[in-house]
Amino acid sequence: MSGGTDGTGRDDGFPGVPRIPGPRAPADDRAYLPAPPAAPGLSHKVLTSLLGAWALAACSTEETAAVEAHLTSCAPCAHEAMRLRDAVGLLHTDGSLDLDPMLRTRVLESCLGRRPPRIPVPSWAAPYDAETARLDALLRDIGGSEWHAPVRLKWFEGDRQTGRRTTVAGVIGHLTAVDGLVSTALGLDDPLGSGDKPLSPTERTETYWSTAYPPLTRAVREPWRDQSHALVRTVSFAGRGVAELSVPYGDLALPLRDSLLERAFECWVHGGDIADAVDYPYEPPAAAHLHRMIDLAVRLLPATLAERRRAGPAAGARHLITAGSPGRSLHLEVEGRGGGDWYIALDPPAAAGSPDRTVAHVALDGVEFCRLVAGHVPPVEAAGQQGDRQAISDVLFAAASLSRL
Repeated sequence: MSGGTDGTGRDDGFPGVPRIPGPRAPADDRAYLPAPPAAPGLSHKVLTSLLGAWALAACSTEETAAVEAHLTSCAPCAHEAMRLRDAVGLLHTDGSLDLDPMLRTRVLESCLGRRPPRIPVPSWAAPYDAETARLDALLRDIGGSEWHAPVRLKWFEGDRQTGRRTTVAGVIGHLTAVDGLVSTALGLDDPLGSGDKPLSPTERTETYWSTAYPPLTRAVREPWRDQSHALVRTVSFAGRGVAELSVPYGDLALPLRDSLLERAFECWVHGGDIADAVDYPYEPPAAAHLHRMIDLAVRLLPATLAERRRAGPAAGARHLITAGSPGRSLHLEVEGRGGGDWYIALDPPAAAGSPDRTVAHVALDGVEFCRLVAGHVPPVEAAGQQGDRQAISDVLFAAASLSRL
């Protein structure tokens, strides 16, 4: 098609080249504006140099008229003007250029909804898959010097909070060493190497830190991420039976389904430690994943409470009842994200929690409860307590004692 006119006798230039309007006054003022003066005879080179100023509405009236007249007859300049005008829209400061932290989750949900994976990740491994991916996204964003930013790891020993100083790289080394317990249970390589290795998470971490070339650097990220990918890939191909595989932690053992959930919890907690150290925004896990993490902690509490009674810190049981029978209980009400209601048995052996025999009530936000379990919040600061004070104190300190390096 050949060029034509726009009804005013003005040639519309090259076919297919859109006409780009320049900055205009408000519609109700245009009728009162004088016609722009005649465009000066500017060269192509000068007009091209004015495109950036034109896109920013920084040209004089005469220059604007000259540029717009030129755009109707020069296709390369017209396309460049469109590109510049689009770029100007990104200069607005009223919006953040940071990616939405939930973008990856939404994209994956959309993709998998259209075409489910041929080998899906088991639902019980999904929290670990999600939390390792979120932490890896944080690590990709930080600079080289931030890998040496100081981080203080906190946990409870007995009834007192303690801690250990390390760096961002040291935290990833810690996660690598403890995730190695799951690797060896699945027959994969141990990051500590061959031979007999300690089973305690603390001992494994100290071994990893002492044998690595100090100081640890960003080079620790790739082995950690490769290991997490291998774990998810292996359990996905292994089938249903692998979920009950025992993973030893030194003084206790967890089935693989709970072990990966515990590793997801640790990954989130230490991801938050790193984010605090480098001033990076970091959100809690998805509500469904957080609910599972809380449920795991609650399921571990009766055994932990019984161990503390044997060791002395917690008060002894007031009643001996038949295993599985309802006993005195503490009602744990978790509010907000990951919320729910749990009834924690207070009387061993193997008593069952019961709403009808509730003697105490504790209400906490889901994230606050998890921070308590991680040893980041002192039990005395937990809010929303009512009922038997001794029972409340025993359960809250037992929850804090679930934390460790």
